[in-house]
Amino acid sequence: MSTGNAGVIKENIEKIKMRVAHAAQKSGRKPEDVKIIAVTKTVDTARITEAIEAGITDVGENRVQELCNKYDIIGARCNWHLIGSLQTNKVKYIIDKVALIHSLDRIELAEEIQKRAERISRIVDVLVQVNVAREETKSGIYLEQAYDFVKEISKYGNIRVRGLMTIAPFAENPEEVRFVFKELHKLYIDIGKENADNINMDYLSMGMSNDFEVAIEEGSNMVRIGTAIFGRRY
Repeated sequence: MSTGNAGVIKENIEKIKMRVAHAAQKSGRKPEDVKIIAVTKTVDTARITEAIEAGITDVGENRVQELCNKYDIIGARCNWHLIGSLQTNKVKYIIDKVALIHSLDRIELAEEIQKRAERISRIVDVLVQVNVAREETKSGIYLEQAYDFVKEISKYGNIRVRGLMTIAPFAENPEEVRFVFKELHKLYIDIGKENADNINMDYLSMGMSNDFEVAIEEGSNMVRIGTAIFGRRY
């Protein structure tokens, strides 16, 4: 028998799925074309399990230590995504656990991922993080550097570039950040047209609880939703 909390989480997920479906249809796509990543920063494993039981297949963590702790309990019941900034000295802890690293933004990090992946004979899927709005407080390479950076990363044999990620500036009105999503989608399409080896533009990870509908309308196929599923965290 589910708890009241479980009911709230399930209800929230259903609402998100309906909103995702509506935004996808507005942009001429199917609802199933958009993957929902449940962002579980500070969310306990019992509530994450409730989300998984309500249909969530992909979970995103910002911090390596938190991901490892939760992985030890939940294991492979979901796909794990590292969506926060990743320090080179932490790569070894998650290299065998994550389905996708969303935050590759520098060569030193690529070198460490390559080294660790090679040791365990694994191909690691990554997204390149792009700081479209050039916010000083956010990680990511700038838009004009992204194409050359992606080409450079493609030379690493144990890293597979699967797409791009960005975090838009917070705005009360998501229309104010539509340009961020539009710009990254254009880059995503341009890189995809090159058909370069070891570069697959499969995922465009953009949009969070307050702006994911606009992101989907502009081409996002992977949204990172925390607050709208689990409630506000303090």
